[in-house]
Amino acid sequence: MTSLSRELVFLILQFLEEEKFKETVHKLEQESGFLFNMKYFEERALAGEWDEVEKYLSGFTKVDDNRYSMKIFFEIRKQKYLEALDRNDRAKAVEILVKDLKVFSTFNEELFKEITQLLTLENFRENEQLSKYGDTKSARSIMLVELKKLIESNPLFREKLVFPTLKASRLRTLINQSLNWQHQLCKNPRPNPDIKTLFTDHACSQQNGARAPTPVTLPVAAIAKPSTYVPLGVHGAFPPAAASANASALAGWMANANPPSSVQSAVVAASSLSVPSNQVSVLKHPRPSSTALGMIDYQNSDHEQLIKRLRTAQPVDDGTYPAPPQHVSWSLDDLPRTVACTIHQGSSVTSMDFHPSHQTLLAVGCSNGEIALWDVGLREKLVSKAFKICDYNACSQPCQAAFARDSSISVSRVSWSPDGNLIGVAFTKHLVHLFAYQGPNDLRQHLEASFSHPNKQLCVVTCGNDKLVKVWDLAGRILFCFEGHEAPVYSICPHHKENIQFIFSTAIDGKIKAWLYDNVGSRVDYDAPGQWCTRMLYSADGSRLFSCGTSKDGDSFLVEWNESEGAIKRTYSGFRKKSNGVVQFDTTKNHFLAAGEDNQIKFWDMDSNNVITSIEADGGLPGLPCLRFNKEGNLLVVTTADNGFKILANADGIRTLRAIQARSYEASRAPTEMKNGIDPISRSVERQKSLDDVSDKTKAWELVEIVEPVQCRAITMPDSTDPDNKVARLLYTNSGFGILALGFNGVQKLWKWSRNEQNPSGKATASIVPQHWLPNTGLVMTNDVPENYEEAVPCIALSKNDSYVMSACGGKVSLFNMMTFKVMTTFMAPPPASTFLAFHPQDNNILAIGMEDSTIHIYNVRVDEVKTKLKGHQKRITGLAFSSNLNVLVSTGADAQICFWNTESWEKRKSITIQLPAGRMPVGDTRVQFHSDQVHMLVCHETQLAVYDASKMERIRQWVPQDVLSAPISCATYSCNSQLVYASFADGNIGVFDADNLRLRCRIAPSAYLSQASSNSQTLSPLVVTAHPQEPNQLAVGMTDGSVKVIEPLELEGKWGVAVPVDNGMQNGRTASPSIANNPASEQLQR
Repeated sequence: MTSLSRELVFLILQFLEEEKFKETVHKLEQESGFLFNMKYFEERALAGEWDEVEKYLSGFTKVDDNRYSMKIFFEIRKQKYLEALDRNDRAKAVEILVKDLKVFSTFNEELFKEITQLLTLENFRENEQLSKYGDTKSARSIMLVELKKLIESNPLFREKLVFPTLKASRLRTLINQSLNWQHQLCKNPRPNPDIKTLFTDHACSQQNGARAPTPVTLPVAAIAKPSTYVPLGVHGAFPPAAASANASALAGWMANANPPSSVQSAVVAASSLSVPSNQVSVLKHPRPSSTALGMIDYQNSDHEQLIKRLRTAQPVDDGTYPAPPQHVSWSLDDLPRTVACTIHQGSSVTSMDFHPSHQTLLAVGCSNGEIALWDVGLREKLVSKAFKICDYNACSQPCQAAFARDSSISVSRVSWSPDGNLIGVAFTKHLVHLFAYQGPNDLRQHLEASFSHPNKQLCVVTCGNDKLVKVWDLAGRILFCFEGHEAPVYSICPHHKENIQFIFSTAIDGKIKAWLYDNVGSRVDYDAPGQWCTRMLYSADGSRLFSCGTSKDGDSFLVEWNESEGAIKRTYSGFRKKSNGVVQFDTTKNHFLAAGEDNQIKFWDMDSNNVITSIEADGGLPGLPCLRFNKEGNLLVVTTADNGFKILANADGIRTLRAIQARSYEASRAPTEMKNGIDPISRSVERQKSLDDVSDKTKAWELVEIVEPVQCRAITMPDSTDPDNKVARLLYTNSGFGILALGFNGVQKLWKWSRNEQNPSGKATASIVPQHWLPNTGLVMTNDVPENYEEAVPCIALSKNDSYVMSACGGKVSLFNMMTFKVMTTFMAPPPASTFLAFHPQDNNILAIGMEDSTIHIYNVRVDEVKTKLKGHQKRITGLAFSSNLNVLVSTGADAQICFWNTESWEKRKSITIQLPAGRMPVGDTRVQFHSDQVHMLVCHETQLAVYDASKMERIRQWVPQDVLSAPISCATYSCNSQLVYASFADGNIGVFDADNLRLRCRIAPSAYLSQASSNSQTLSPLVVTAHPQEPNQLAVGMTDGSVKVIEPLELEGKWGVAVPVDNGMQNGRTASPSIANNPASEQLQR
């Protein structure tokens, strides 16, 4: 249900309450699940109306939803049981024990036995724990105190315990406004019209002579006529409401508008404001919950909704799979507070941004117009470019006039595009440059390809002192121009809610507005604290909105917003009384806020108002330092007072910096100049070899061979070895805290690491043996398997918040609860059997299911039906991968075919066959995985590794088994940052490759991670390999004997392979294993 529909329910609840429909009010509360009336719940519980209590409660939660819910139901049923015993109604007590309390025996059998033994006592107060039980009334009151605490702590009741603040008779008011509007549209409006029905639109009958319209009202107090009316888009059946009257209903407007296209937003802002201008954003998508870059993942991860859909086959609110949020403990050690290095830029730094996937690649903009790229791990400036206008005559008149008055220019904002292919730079004189970041491959064609997808295109958004917000395509053409601000626009923040993309903008008069990608106008209009320069940011998962700004008097404000009400939810304290400029801030890990002020960096927990810590970073910071987290949140860059910046890191960040590999960075730029002034835009494009007309010489990697156990860290998961259950599929949990293995016999095992002194992060590590985790019930996740399960093809897919896992092993697809290991539902019974599962990246209701009969089923979870079947392969499906950037689904099969499907029409765009060795039949599994840029993809077959450009649907690089790695490939995967490729081989070897060119960097021999007896076995080898979701140098392998092993480099080294200069491709006497390029151009790039 959308936000406006939800608010309509509250209006109806208010109406029913005012009309004294008491029973109906509580019935609607329960059925909608939007408002838990604590007062009504207490009244029914104190009255002992237990059936009504549980019935009302069932509208909000079930017994097995989470531990809070389980405790709530247990306390209620225990009280009912004790009251029956107190009345000496043994028959009723036995009935309650069997029907109501037995369900808890699976979670705590000892407690159930103890409760059962109360039947044998003459007075249950003889039990020591119940000796203080008083009378029924006092016992109910004590129980309610406990229940209120549990309900308030239960995440399923979050934001459902307080009725929103509404003016009296709000529904009547809206109806009156609608009638007024209808009366104004009458051709012959009558004075004092007689309204007899609401079932049809009002229209006055024709009369002689025209008269001025008279406001129409229902029999309630007079309502002021709204001045403006904005259509509600998809809610066309509802009467329109005044935009001004709904300025607070931010989430409602955003969720229920209907823009003509879904535009992928990147942001740039150019401003010549006198205030500090580095608050505006550049080329930045809202950061998604998933790790995939590119198109925005519109859905959240509320996986409980999936259970409702699969049980009832009925649509529910939003298209995602919810689950109770996991409460992760945090500590100050998670914050990057240790100064790792100090770097001198040479001029004052005004803006910085980390690359979205290369965690140590930093773009820097300066007050003298210079931009630079740094590898902060190497402490090396890779490229630098002074400001230059490509074609001065092409500039607009305002731009030329500004330069005539003052030729100096400063960078306002520098930022990466979401895919890392572009750098956007906003300058202070109506000017924006876009630079193409040139890696080993020419990415310009990818940018051109994106123009063929107008509804999903990468765009640039600008703002400035012309009071406008503009949306441009990458060719410099204006798509939208939003007017409405009465003061220069200071910052912009694009985001999305429920598939609707929009832009927040803030002006220097403190006004906040929101715009859809249409020409209707601003959807909201309210004031920012301080009413001056304010910047808005969402948390990394896009669920929480924050703003930070400073007033003209120097008072700074950091707040969290309640989007549904357009009101401030929380105000953070800790700023000085006065500041001489605008405070900068950033967010990280969906948990922390950081701001630079008073020559310090101050940190807040998002859920706490007070500063949790502040640091001076060894001194040398300016009064109001600029700061920026990298995507992982393990590094923080902050400006210094002496024209430089410092890199701060936590323990993970320190390891990342140690693991930095010497790489070559080539860049070319194709700047598009955008004059964000009044005159129409004119542009000039100029291509350079690199940002500073120089490129680094390629550095090669020494092949490191790890053959001894002392050369790496490796552990074996406990209780994993089972020769009868080879590991078929292996996954890290998305949190990085556990590993999930699916065996060929359909049994799934889960291992978890705990947070403790030895492992403060709680993440998977090869230094500590984890726990083979099972629920208290001892349940094992076992799939439906056929009798000949040895021939089945196991498949698995994990929900984004690690709460549910879907898997199959020749039988039905099963949905397991990862907390209880219970099978929640099954579907898609064979034949044909499912062989691969993949979630749609933008709609978690949609599953792509590869089948044994070579078809692909696009399955809609919401309605429990197959939406369409894709046919193009000749043998079973062995791999599926979505690209949200390109709107394609790539499928691979046992027929060595790769098919590309359009995810909007589900039509096949192209089919290609992988290049097999001469004489080799097209057999064997082919797997596919997208690079973090969502354009390149890794294809793995036992005969080869290959990298494809999915935008061109062609292969650009290939590696075949050779030399020390000559055995067939069993599996391969990208590292979490897509800089490495891990490949396992049938002889037990593991290869670590550079992802860009598929050059072999490191070989891990079986003798390094297997016991001596095992390493001599000819049959023991890894079948699957997977990479840690946050640690780029950690991998795990699933073996033929059922064991699972985690492998990492030595902690001192922190990375695989060592970078050294080489001559003529020779590396310490060994020639590096080359990759085979598709064309000479690709091969030259490798050199």
